[in-house]
Amino acid sequence: MENDFRSLKLLDHLQFVFRKLGINYPVMRKILEMKLTMDQRRVPTIFSGNASEKKEGNQFVKSLWIYALYGIILIFFIFIGDNYMFQLGIIFGISMFILMTSLISDFSTVLLDVRDKTILHTKPVDDRTINAAKIVHLTLYMLMMTGAFLGIPAIVMLIYHGVGYFLLFLVSTVWMILFIIALTALVYIFILRHFNGDKLQDIINYVQIILSICLVIGYQVAIRVFDFVDLDIVYHFSWWHVFLPPIWFAAPFELILHHNTAVSTIVLSIIALLLPLIAIYLYYRLMPAFERNLEKLLDQTAMGKEKKRPFVAMWEKLLCRSNVERAYFRLAYILMGEERDFKLKVYPSLGIAMVFPFIFIFSQTQSFAEVSKGNGYFNIYLALLFIGVTVSMLRFSSKYKAAWILHAAPVEDVTKSYSAALKAMLIKLLLPIFMLIAVVFILIFSVRIIPDMLIVGTVAVPQTLISYKLLKGEDFPFSEKFEATS
Repeated sequence: MENDFRSLKLLDHLQFVFRKLGINYPVMRKILEMKLTMDQRRVPTIFSGNASEKKEGNQFVKSLWIYALYGIILIFFIFIGDNYMFQLGIIFGISMFILMTSLISDFSTVLLDVRDKTILHTKPVDDRTINAAKIVHLTLYMLMMTGAFLGIPAIVMLIYHGVGYFLLFLVSTVWMILFIIALTALVYIFILRHFNGDKLQDIINYVQIILSICLVIGYQVAIRVFDFVDLDIVYHFSWWHVFLPPIWFAAPFELILHHNTAVSTIVLSIIALLLPLIAIYLYYRLMPAFERNLEKLLDQTAMGKEKKRPFVAMWEKLLCRSNVERAYFRLAYILMGEERDFKLKVYPSLGIAMVFPFIFIFSQTQSFAEVSKGNGYFNIYLALLFIGVTVSMLRFSSKYKAAWILHAAPVEDVTKSYSAALKAMLIKLLLPIFMLIAVVFILIFSVRIIPDMLIVGTVAVPQTLISYKLLKGEDFPFSEKFEATS
């Protein structure tokens, strides 16, 4: 019995468009039905903490209420004055972040679907139909997610600002979605052209990490675009605003509704109109090459020779007393640097820890000279906040089943394994971040703070031990599945 998807029934009303484009609509519909059925087994990232719970139905559709809840936050900005550059700049900024992170985390598998290569390409189905199914599949989900996230704010806009504002917001939102999809696809096209499939997975992982960090520092940049004068919000154009997409999409509101014909407003509006078109055109032109390069994801070549790590060997000898502890140290060091799931859950907190001290320093209204003479360097203690999070995550691994080898080995002392893992964490994660922050702080506050930096570095060791006592697991490190963190 076929699944009854409402989205496919709505799509049936537009089948004449696909037929005119030379697409085999019945075949495309069958492919979409298959993809949507398989999606019911996939748990979205927003629910990944409860992945161990078996639930029926499409979990992404059931998670849309969370996006709707997030969207309520945007209503606040609708009522702040009548400066559309500020209102819409913030709204589109938050929307682009939520939609783009969700696209990368949940829908990269749609853009990078290699199942078509092994299954559909053995059948009498042309590439155009397969590509159309992929694009429609992605667009359906993006529209549902955008509708959930922006639906309630859009209704409030209609009531408060009127029909013109509402319609312009809908058009701008569709344009924004197309720009996000095309831009993400172009990034993947570039990566696939120059790197192999394994490298692509690593880059996607790092993009997710970077975007998570941007959530913390992004509002710091966005809010500095505007000046507050007597509680009125004033926008002043600067050349670097042409690199801020949220400002692009806010400019047409100022141009059309407020009749602001300043050169900067016109330029930003033109960019908002043309760049999504250019991105979509480039994606269309490069799609055949993209499909060919997707074959790299099927390359399951064996791993090369083990990398030489003289740096690790040096720390092993310095910090570990026995050969067993050295073996655990090397294992933990390699896993923390190469396991994608671990990096995705831990590295964002590392990036935030690296950024936080500087946010608190430069959020002050003092001049640079005043800051350099003050005691703002104590903010470096904020960089140690991530230690507890990282220590707690040492228990987990996506390859947790491989921990049987630790139980099979003639070593039963879990303490030694955790001791080595904690030392590896300090060397692999804490030391580089701390050294980088310390160097910048010394440049800002001069060499007078070197004793303070040494004290902070020393404090990190007992803090790590206390975190271990409070948060340690009962088994070997990296022996529990991540779903247990729920």
